[in-house]
Amino acid sequence: MFRRCIQLLLVLSLFSFMAVGAPNLCLADAGAKAGDKAETAKSSGTRMEHDFLGDKAVPASAYYGVQAERAIENFPFNSHTMEHYPNFIIAFAYVKKAAALANNQIGDLSDEKTKAIVAACDEVIAGKLHDQFPIDMIQGGAGTSTNMTVNEVLANRGLEIMGKAKGQYEFLHPNDDLNYGQSTNDTYPTSIKLAVILGLEDAFKSIKKLEDALAAKGEEFKNVIKMGRTEMQDAVPVTLGQEFSGFAYTIREATTQLKQARDAFYIINMGGTAIGTGITSSPKYAPLVTKILAKETGYPFVLAPSLVGASSDAGGFVQMSGALKRMGLQISKVCNDLRLMSSGPRAGLYEIRLPPMQPGSSIMPGKVNPVIPEVVSSVAYQLAGFDTTVSMAAELSSLELNPVEAIIAYSLLQGVSYLTTACDLLADKCVKGIQANKERLEEMVKKSIGIVTALKPVLGYEKSAAIAKEALKTNGSVYDLVLQKGWLSKEQLDDLLKPEKMTQPRELPSSK
Repeated sequence: MFRRCIQLLLVLSLFSFMAVGAPNLCLADAGAKAGDKAETAKSSGTRMEHDFLGDKAVPASAYYGVQAERAIENFPFNSHTMEHYPNFIIAFAYVKKAAALANNQIGDLSDEKTKAIVAACDEVIAGKLHDQFPIDMIQGGAGTSTNMTVNEVLANRGLEIMGKAKGQYEFLHPNDDLNYGQSTNDTYPTSIKLAVILGLEDAFKSIKKLEDALAAKGEEFKNVIKMGRTEMQDAVPVTLGQEFSGFAYTIREATTQLKQARDAFYIINMGGTAIGTGITSSPKYAPLVTKILAKETGYPFVLAPSLVGASSDAGGFVQMSGALKRMGLQISKVCNDLRLMSSGPRAGLYEIRLPPMQPGSSIMPGKVNPVIPEVVSSVAYQLAGFDTTVSMAAELSSLELNPVEAIIAYSLLQGVSYLTTACDLLADKCVKGIQANKERLEEMVKKSIGIVTALKPVLGYEKSAAIAKEALKTNGSVYDLVLQKGWLSKEQLDDLLKPEKMTQPRELPSSK
């Protein structure tokens, strides 16, 4: 009996050890392992962070965290990282600042955390820490990697401001605090729109510079007569100034369309969170964060009437890419005309002289190419390519979300950057230095058969066509043939063929 009691006590002791002691040993062992990992990371110049996929080492000096580190590994394109698009980083910081202020006013975020977040955002808006966004612009996941990188950078800088160490997320968390009441699906498209708007501020200045340069040449060349051409054939006279003024007009019209696309970007879906229903956010949040963002940025942002519709619809992005494409193609048209008019110098039109920028051939001495118009046209073709990309990406919107907004963001931001540089380049290195080859232009007008059109109201179509045919066949002059046939006097002919009378409407005697 005694022996059986002893055995029973031993069994109960074993069960007690397994139920209580073993887990304690396991926890102690796990803690030891975690401590070992931390020590190993510290000694190697890294810190350990974790997400629900597991632990990962992050450079100790980095403000970004584990999710950014995964994005760096998953999207290794490396040529277009976020740090190369400062307006995008600044835009995201404005969005996070507005969100923190809104949540604080509602009572969902403490004053201490809000103060730290706002201070971190202000630093990023001022241009600091931009090297802490090494993730690629081209990525999967609808922009989640970008949103989380912003959350991590701002959280870690906020922790420092609070007197804590990077990674001490129990005091300021990337998800729980920086992303409170938010989702990638409202912060990311809003940041794209704000970033494009910021970029367009510089773009519009550069576009206006180009328009003004063309208009100035229009005034400079207003009395320089030349032959106009339709379908590359001689048409009727025009002044070189009218052509350049026409160039300026087309740029101005495209600017109007681009501004309309920008104005559509003021409609945002902040507060829609995941799919537009506003889950995890306060009912007060959406209108409040929109109002604060408008105040902080100075732009008239308004909340979309349907957050569900605005969260899934990429139509505004398509409108913007189309407007950028139109501007690019309008400018390319100007470039094509400049190339044609400057062709030669001996065997082409050679109506104008472009500023020589560089030797044009490795084999032909003395050759100078129109490299500035050529590269600007190349940019226009890229804008057209971006528009195709945005159009296809927008079409991929599936139910409540567009999964490839990252390529839309890249295409629009890179497009605005290219357009800005192209306009500056064309204005400064080409248009401002253009010279008119007046003698060549006047000579071509005198020899042209196209001036017979100015005689048509007096001579009639049949006689004018006969003169044109004979001049072409005999290589003769329209002016001389009309005099020879006695159809008009020299005084009448000189009056009809005055350059200023051939380049604008006027009252004419009729042949009827």
